[in-house]
Amino acid sequence: MLLEGSCHCQSVRFSCESQHPVPYQRCYCSICRKTSGGGGFLINLEADARTLKVTGAEHTSVYQARVERDGTLTKSRHERHFCKLCGSHLWAFNSRWPDLLQPVAGAIDTELPQPPENVHMMAGDDSRANWVAIEGTNRDARFPRYPETSLADWHRIRGLEVA
Repeated sequence: MLLEGSCHCQSVRFSCESQHPVPYQRCYCSICRKTSGGGGFLINLEADARTLKVTGAEHTSVYQARVERDGTLTKSRHERHFCKLCGSHLWAFNSRWPDLLQPVAGAIDTELPQPPENVHMMAGDDSRANWVAIEGTNRDARFPRYPETSLADWHRIRGLEVA
């Protein structure tokens, strides 16, 4: 499925191909919450990084959060790409998975499929802000950290992959 997205000020437009376009996974970690400015969570999709096309790339900037590893504060390998004019978070990339791109669902202009359920990750009290209520249904899975099922596997198990 071709995903087309843009920033709020329309200075950056992008497209990419995705076999896993259902926006089901909500991350409540402090990095996602603070960089998204949303309802206390961020929803990433999965796309093929090799298909990314960007117009207005000169208006993008990259943020790498500082994370603690083995008692040392270091830059995350996870790159969050933003519009440096309006601040919209557009997509994320991690060099550990060079073929994978994570478009931010809120930046996608293409109509996305409705998820049959949601997965709430990093939803434990040590990650989620205390003012954030986890909404959803009792079918929704909730994880204090990360789910064991990958984004691709979640789509595959439910027959939701698209060409």
